[in-house]
Amino acid sequence: MAAARPTLSPLEHDVMTVIWRRGPSTAEDIAGALRRRLKNATVRTLLRRMEAKGYLRHAKRGRAFVYEGCLGPDQAASGAVRRIIDRFCGGSAATLLVGLLDHGVIDRRELRALERRLGEREKEREKEKEKERRPRD
Repeated sequence: MAAARPTLSPLEHDVMTVIWRRGPSTAEDIAGALRRRLKNATVRTLLRRMEAKGYLRHAKRGRAFVYEGCLGPDQAASGAVRRIIDRFCGGSAATLLVGLLDHGVIDRRELRALERRLGEREKEREKEKEKERRPRD
């Protein structure tokens, strides 16, 4: 398993949301799209920190740095949930799901839908394993 990325601050999450929506963007593009008005230097510092955390990478285009995400929203959410599971649930995803059910965050209908989806994923994985086992011509 890859090393966990540090947690995003609320402002860093806002930056990621801009990049996920817009795609590759310059610091000026990002600053203009944020709800909060920040100085250009603040945005550039924020982007460098996010790059150091492993959330962003940049390429130089002309004189501008163009930033893009290193992971999508689903990957970022999975990492955040993994940190919650590790911190509050002793590493057990089952404990998290039972807690969500017990406290009304999800209901039994959603849990059954999740069970169906997990069954579908398991079938897909079995098909992939079967393909890998077949001799190649």
